[in-house]
Amino acid sequence: MKFSNNGRRAKSRVQKIHSRIGNARRDFLHKTSTAISQNHAMVCIEDLQVLNMSKSAAGTVEKPGKNVRAKSGLNKAILDQGWFEFRRQLDYTLAWRGGWLVAAPPQNTSRTCPCCGHVSAENRQTQARFECVECGFEENADVVGAINILRAGHARFACEVSGAARPPAAGTHRSDSGAAQCRA
Repeated sequence: MKFSNNGRRAKSRVQKIHSRIGNARRDFLHKTSTAISQNHAMVCIEDLQVLNMSKSAAGTVEKPGKNVRAKSGLNKAILDQGWFEFRRQLDYTLAWRGGWLVAAPPQNTSRTCPCCGHVSAENRQTQARFECVECGFEENADVVGAINILRAGHARFACEVSGAARPPAAGTHRSDSGAAQCRA
């Protein structure tokens, strides 16, 4: 059966389906990156390590992993989205149009209060809600993360343009003057 005509036809049909899925994904990513690059001169993104995020949770024989099936599903979903490919396409599309893609470090972007700058894991009790334990600021956690990524991106971009050395988490903390400080 493996090398029969029906087997070859079935394999060919599956390959065509996978090819169409890949083409649809690439088309969507191209259209989205083009639309973003036409409307924005600078885009700030979180510098996510997709390879580290999609590592297996299987563990070892001595210390088996926990929630392996759930982690496997999450890994598949992360890799299926094509985050790295989107970043690559956005980078070259922005560069082609004279724009900039700034990758901000992901450390504490969803734990830092955009009002007072307090960093704490308790600020984000749930996946969707952010509430600062210091000043009481409340907002959707994704909005808070986007604000912090934008600030970090602006600070990183300012340091890159000025040629100043930047700390590893440039822009994730507010200074008293409100301007980003670039110092090693």
